[in-house]
Amino acid sequence: MRFGILGPLDVRASDGSPLDPGGPRPRALLTLLLLDTGRTVSAERLIDGLYGEDPPAGAANALQSQISRLRKRLDMDIESGPAGYRLAVAPDAVDLHRFERLAREGGQALATGDAARAAALLREGLDLWRGPAPVDLPRLDELRLGATQDRIEADLALGGGADLVAEVRELLALHPLSERLYGLLMRTLHAAGRSAEALRVYEEARRTLADELGADPSAELAALHLELLQGQEPVRVRGVPAQLTRFVGRAEELSRIDELLAGARLVTLTGPGGAGKTRLACEAARSRADVCYVELAPLTEGARIPYAILSALGVREGLRGPQGADATDRLTAALEDRDLLLVLDNCEHVIAEAAQVTGLLLGACPGLRVLATSREGLGLTGEALCPVPPLASGPAAQLFRDRAAAVRPDFEAHGHPRVAAIDDICAALDGLPLAIELAAARLRTLTVAELAERLGDRFRVLSRGDRTKAPRHRTLRAVVEWSWELLDEEERDLACRMTVFAGSGLSGGATLDAVEEVCGVPYPEDLLASLAEKSFLEAADGRYRMLETIRAFCAEHLRDGTLGELRDAHAAYYLRLAEEAEPQLRGHGQLPWLARLSAEQGNLDAALRHLLRAAPHDGLRLMAALSWFWRLHGLAGERVPLARALVDAVGPNPPRGLEEEYALCALNGVMSVTGAEDEDRLARADKVLATIDRQLRLPFTVVLWTLAVGPERSRDERVRAQVGDDPWGRALLSVGLGFQEQFAGRPAASEKLFAQALEGFRETGDRWGMANSLDQLGMFADWRGERTRALALLDEALRCARELAAPEETADLLCRRGAVLLRGARYEEATADFARAADLARAAGAPEKVAGAHWGMGDAARLAGDRARAREHYETALGMHARSWYGVGQTVHVFLGLGRTALAEGRTEEADDWFRQARTLSTDGLAQGLELAVVAEALAARAEVPEQAVTLLGAASALRGRLIVDDPDVTPLEQRLRRMLAPEVFKKAFELGVSLREAAVVDL
Repeated sequence: MRFGILGPLDVRASDGSPLDPGGPRPRALLTLLLLDTGRTVSAERLIDGLYGEDPPAGAANALQSQISRLRKRLDMDIESGPAGYRLAVAPDAVDLHRFERLAREGGQALATGDAARAAALLREGLDLWRGPAPVDLPRLDELRLGATQDRIEADLALGGGADLVAEVRELLALHPLSERLYGLLMRTLHAAGRSAEALRVYEEARRTLADELGADPSAELAALHLELLQGQEPVRVRGVPAQLTRFVGRAEELSRIDELLAGARLVTLTGPGGAGKTRLACEAARSRADVCYVELAPLTEGARIPYAILSALGVREGLRGPQGADATDRLTAALEDRDLLLVLDNCEHVIAEAAQVTGLLLGACPGLRVLATSREGLGLTGEALCPVPPLASGPAAQLFRDRAAAVRPDFEAHGHPRVAAIDDICAALDGLPLAIELAAARLRTLTVAELAERLGDRFRVLSRGDRTKAPRHRTLRAVVEWSWELLDEEERDLACRMTVFAGSGLSGGATLDAVEEVCGVPYPEDLLASLAEKSFLEAADGRYRMLETIRAFCAEHLRDGTLGELRDAHAAYYLRLAEEAEPQLRGHGQLPWLARLSAEQGNLDAALRHLLRAAPHDGLRLMAALSWFWRLHGLAGERVPLARALVDAVGPNPPRGLEEEYALCALNGVMSVTGAEDEDRLARADKVLATIDRQLRLPFTVVLWTLAVGPERSRDERVRAQVGDDPWGRALLSVGLGFQEQFAGRPAASEKLFAQALEGFRETGDRWGMANSLDQLGMFADWRGERTRALALLDEALRCARELAAPEETADLLCRRGAVLLRGARYEEATADFARAADLARAAGAPEKVAGAHWGMGDAARLAGDRARAREHYETALGMHARSWYGVGQTVHVFLGLGRTALAEGRTEEADDWFRQARTLSTDGLAQGLELAVVAEALAARAEVPEQAVTLLGAASALRGRLIVDDPDVTPLEQRLRRMLAPEVFKKAFELGVSLREAAVVDL
């Protein structure tokens, strides 16, 4: 017999037939005996389980009668004795005991690293549960929860991630104080590529445990948080997009593409629109280890191709650095050391620029391969063309059947489609996948025979169109036009109106709200669903997108005069959205609003371009509202040409009431460009802002202003009025004043201001401000030797930077963290942080930051006694510096490191040579700054006079700052650009000599 109590009681005979133990009381008695199968259960315990705390008189006799009836009814062996009753069956005959065995063995397999066996055993055991157990025992719930958590651990080890997140969230909702579940949720999110969410889960756990238990997270959970913090990858490369339908056929083409890519670095899939080039490219790339997918269809101009690739690579400009530097330089820096397949989809409308960028990248990046799709080849030497042929008859018919079943689920079962008719339809459509999908969509209302007949009639007429076009172009045109004629008037009107939204890219299409507002359709859900069913729209992730082929056709049928009205409505909607989002980007809604605006980037750009032509004053409003988003999102330099054009369109004087917006637009246009015109725009912005004595509507204007004209602007009394009582603005002002005190060599006053700033940014929830403040406070703590506190502050700063997907800032913070660990003699941990920083900076195309990380690894290796490894890292750093304008101080430091390494190895002449090179490269001011920094480090290392050490470090930074900002041999604009970078350069100056432990060998 077999017994089941993990759910409703279930008793089975040896042949599997069910047995009935009787009513509620016999069932409860049997369950109590099964819980302790093979062991004697006392009569008192059985009576208590059957009757509770108030048993009736004669309960012992009643129990004996119940036992007797149960024996007879089920013909089973229940032994009785003085101690009680025992059910004599094998433990594995009871699902509970079998589950316990499987859970135990699964846990042991997991502990020994056999995740596959653990997952199989645990899944088998958990599958025994058919519902809640009939007996309310906490032990059973704990066993089930523990086994479930073990199974999730095993699935994670086997590569699971995204598929586990929902399950863990459901468990956590039932057990909100389980630290293990918080840890599992963090790990599943991280494995699913959602590391920012994983880090937020830790904060949720910390708050919940503090509120409910008054306790901090355990050491294990804190260690996991730190592990994710150090190992998270904030550079998110855009892989091949997920597909909503099954891929059919093309086995020969996939093999051909693999062969071509093995021998050529540029392969271009060619063919007409609707031939399936994009889908084929995606399938060919899907199995590759390192792939970046770039969709060019939404681009309106070829100059934006480098930015599109940078965005797909996850590369962005730093939050605190210059904006708008040459995108191709950054692109080659990000790709030159990588083995990557770059998929450039839909090149035909920007073919010349696509060819230029592709040629540049292939020449500079030896590990790069490019798979392009276009209606024509790129025309580059070494290009391998791969024409995409029609689908063969078998795959074409299968595609037809798949798409038919999507609109008519009973297609195969009740439609009785004739194979010959389907083959005839596919042949008439030249095997074009898009044409087949459009035709199959009509089966919602037609049979296959009716479709074949009507298509044949219509096709003979429509395919007589433009004879200058290739046959397959005429075929597609014919079927699109036929499908168009089968739409009703409302569907056609909405399809035409949908063309106002940006193209089919990831930031194209529209949400339901946008369609209602822009298209003027009050209840479009049914219409949108109908257009999706008929393959005129794609619906995914809450957005409706239109294929470019369909979009071009529908745009031709837009009524005269309607396009202008639609563009006005489109621009008005996205202007409202941007202005609604702007304050959220400085507060607790920062992350979701960043994601929302990122999804609408194509539409926002389209709206801005329309307003530039049609309503420049509204264009100022939109650009101003988006300025901080661009800064946080990265690649603000992409909008520099737009900003210049907009300022020029408005003229030399700001419109009344839009002075702030005008100045912001001017600042956006001069971020990293020299020349008289930019000097003029900057002067205009400075003049306008200097006259505003009210609270700014957009307080981040102060950030861009001080970056452009110098941090001393934060001391201007007018700035206080412009900040007013805005909490974010007040925190921002504290940051500016904190840097001023720091540059003046007053660290105590500076630290106090950064602490105030952190409090203000915490209140608003702004990660950007928190990261900047925590970074500085961590530096002050480190100067005083409070390394534990410094690491805690930097870890929180890292979390903020990663949530913003800011890889350069993350690299900076990891280097800062590595330096703190270095001064604590934790060399292996420091090296890990520096190495991670180097990886991030390399992927972000920031060679100067890669050099800084190798400098740190060199120091770590030297201090740990591995001089050969130290020399390798120092030499790598020097090689990176040769490619960067930003690194004189770092180079001096590397020279000193090489000198120290040579000195430790007894090569005094070589050491003297390195020290002389350091002297030669240093100016007098830099040499003095180095001397101060080295003395300060010597004092701090011996913990003799920490206050004096901090003061000396501040003095060194001030000296270095004056040297950079007040150099008379540079142009005024270059001085401003240097001021813009001053915080970064100053911070590097603070660190010159900080890890030099033996001050006596510095020969300066």
